[in-house]
Parts: sequence; structure tokens; C-alpha cells
Amino acid sequence: MNKYIKFVIAALMLAFGIYLMFNRHIGWGIVVVILTAIPVFLFFKNEYILLAFYQLRKQNFDKAAKWLSKITDYPKQLHKSQYGYFHYIQGLTLSQEQPAKIEPYMKKALEYGLNMKHDRALATMNLAVAALSRGRKQEAQRLLEEAKRLDSAGMMTDQIKMMRDQLKMPTMQKHMHNPHMRQRGKYF
Repeated sequence: MNKYIKFVIAALMLAFGIYLMFNRHIGWGIVVVILTAIPVFLFFKNEYILLAFYQLRKQNFDKAAKWLSKITDYPKQLHKSQYGYFHYIQGLTLSQEQPAKIEPYMKKALEYGLNMKHDRALATMNLAVAALSRGRKQEAQRLLEEAKRLDSAGMMTDQIKMMRDQLKMPTMQKHMHNPHMRQRGKYF
């Protein structure tokens, strides 16, 4: 649904509430005027994103992706403040099945902006994981430090510690051989 249709619905509800008040149904008019806040709230917080967050909280990534797939054209359906969360949830739903593909989604989420610090910290940590998997240790270290700075509540201290331990491990390159193994030829 287009985001501006919600304002039209709110205006119609407000007009109907005022009509009820003028026709001596003041109680019902007040109820309808109060219910006008729902479409206005859903203009700024999209219902599909709220349902996707609810499913993510229950660790149900498939249903979260299903709710998110109902947003077909995000600039027309979402307020600008929700663009970042749209890409953030897309990245989180892909993180279970295809962790290599989440980097562009998290970059877009941080580019558009996330309101909560812990969301920014999680997106930054996912970018650090992607950078480490591609062999960019300095970038991963920088992103990990930023994630630690953003994690003021300390919710991701274990994950950050685990990532630092992985950063300390030597990288195994494709053609690196064990120096303690004897030289073997093509046929042993």
C-alpha cells in the first residue's frame, strides 16, 4: 500500500469522528478520532517491517523474509527513516542461508541510517565478519572497534571477543604449505 494512502485513511477517519460528534454520538466520535492515530503511526513505522521484526525476535527467519517480500517498491511504501531498517532486515534474513551476500545490505542500512545503537553495532559487526571472510583484516579490525564502541549495552561482547580471537589467528593462504612436512612430489 502506498504510504500516502494511510494519510487519506486517517483524514477520512478524522472526518467521520467529527461527523459522529456533531450528530450527538460523542463517545463513538472520540473513539474514532483516537483510532486515527493508527494510520498515522503506520505511516512512520511500516506494518510489514514491524511484523518482520516480530518474526526475527522469534528466530523465524523464513516468515520474516515472507513479510519483507510484501514490500515491493520500498521508496513508495516506506518513509525515509525506514529505508535503513528495510535493508537491515533483508541482510539479517539472508545471514542464515547466504552469509556472503549480506555485505551490500548492511552497507545500505548504515548508509540510510539506523536509529538504535545496537542495530548499528550489529550491522557493523556483520560487515566486519564479511571483511574477515574476504581476507581484509585491517578493515575487519576497524569495523570491530566501531562495533564495540556502538555496543554501549554490552549485548555483543561475546561475539566481539570471538571475532577478535579469529583476527589473531594466522590466515592460511591457498598456496601456503606446512614447513614441517617433507617435500612431496607429484607422485608422493
